[in-house]
Amino acid sequence: MSAMLAETRADEATAVAEPPRRERKRVVIIGGGFAGIAAARALRRAHVDVILIDRRNHHIFQPLLYQVATAVLSPAEIAAPIRQLEVKQKNLSVLLAEVTGIDVASRTIEASSPGAGALNIAYDYLVVATGMRPSYFGHDEFAQYAPGLKNLSDAETIRAKILGAFELAATTEDEAERARQMTFVLVGAGPTGVELAASLAQMVKVTLRGNFRYIDPAQANIILLDAGKRVLSTFAESLSRRATRRLEKLGVKILTEVKVETVDAQGVVAGGKPDPQRHGALDRGGCGIADPNDARHQNRPRRARAR
Repeated sequence: MSAMLAETRADEATAVAEPPRRERKRVVIIGGGFAGIAAARALRRAHVDVILIDRRNHHIFQPLLYQVATAVLSPAEIAAPIRQLEVKQKNLSVLLAEVTGIDVASRTIEASSPGAGALNIAYDYLVVATGMRPSYFGHDEFAQYAPGLKNLSDAETIRAKILGAFELAATTEDEAERARQMTFVLVGAGPTGVELAASLAQMVKVTLRGNFRYIDPAQANIILLDAGKRVLSTFAESLSRRATRRLEKLGVKILTEVKVETVDAQGVVAGGKPDPQRHGALDRGGCGIADPNDARHQNRPRRARAR
């Protein structure tokens, strides 16, 4: 009897020594942009493990990309390491990887990491916050000549096009070619297009003043195109009018109710008027910039033209 009691007590002691396991739920967040980071921070006090995955190790403050594109700011000034979030949030882990697939049935994602190779990551809850791609409304060939503005690479490409255009303008003796190189076309008069046009105007009048001996950057021709009736069409009309007056004071030429039909290395066909001298070149020095998110209908051809 005493032996049976001793065995029972030993079993009870063992049961007490092994507390029941309570696994924390895992939340996987794909994307380290504004939405992804906001989701991660919202879970900072939750009883869950959070994994934030992004193919870049930095977060970009996108509203200031246009200032990088016009050489006002350096890329480092609008980018911050995502991994810094781990310091303040103990239930968060940051993973540098690119998600290549999602298996909803098994609740796993496939990812490729520069250090670890292929990964399979299980999740209980999944947040997809990958942002959006620029859309050229069925005319992806435009992107070669008119880059969008969504990341640091886009901003640096645009900056290189702008500065390269002035360098080429300074070396040519052909007045027509010089005027073409110093013509800049922006498609889309939404917030990004308006900000970029104003910053570009400031750049040519102030930043580059006195930098060239044989050309005057202030003589650059900046054209802002939009298919709508006014700039900033999603804002109040009073704000639109104020923005228009400010842009015109800076020397920006605004063309509304104009649809872009063709974009190539020689220029832009807009409103059925192929005029490279007027609308600029987008490859050989002259710079074309598109904000497809603002553009809405601009890139839908009203009439196809071959040039």
